[in-house]
Amino acid sequence: MNQMQDGQLLAEQAQEALWDALRNGTLRDGQFLSMSQLVEILEFPLAATREAVKQACSQGLLTTWPKRGVQVMEARSETIRDCLDFRMVLDQEGARRRIQQGDLTGLDALRAQHETLRDAAANSTASDLPPQAIGIDLSLHDYLAAGLNNPQLAAAYSANRMRMAIIQNVRPFLQVRIVSAMEEHLAIIKALQSGDTTAATDAIRHHCEQTLQWWGVD
Repeated sequence: MNQMQDGQLLAEQAQEALWDALRNGTLRDGQFLSMSQLVEILEFPLAATREAVKQACSQGLLTTWPKRGVQVMEARSETIRDCLDFRMVLDQEGARRRIQQGDLTGLDALRAQHETLRDAAANSTASDLPPQAIGIDLSLHDYLAAGLNNPQLAAAYSANRMRMAIIQNVRPFLQVRIVSAMEEHLAIIKALQSGDTTAATDAIRHHCEQTLQWWGVD
């Protein structure tokens, strides 16, 4: 492998490390870091880290400040609103396309997972439920995104999902919200299974509105 390929591989690995740090909360909203601090956290060379930062900046995940460092996206009210609205619009289109194409494979399994988590959250305070809930919550959104069947839309959805991850790390997914969120998702799944496009898009809109209310965003 030549030097250019080595550099490209390191840059790709640094980007994955940066994505992981944003997803798992190692880097939190509004956090300011010097490049040297970021290099230490990611454990990659400066050049590879800079390439990763460029990619993150292009997606609105980081902002660079000359001679000062980088800042993680802030989870402001307007940012939360915009990110949820973006997800809602693409979720709705994904639902329309899945119904139109009759591509609903896997919904039974999703429904069972949501029902199991809803019932567990309603009857338990187990500490392992919140991370489990995030995974199941994302599974339906991923399912809707896959229904877009368009690589450019999928890339935009993926970038927004990273922004959502930063936002979600700000506030824990509490038991009471798990129950209501699963109910909202089950309404979306029911509409998909019945082939009712209007009901599906309405249920997705309702889920977005309830999530905004949970975040205290008008």
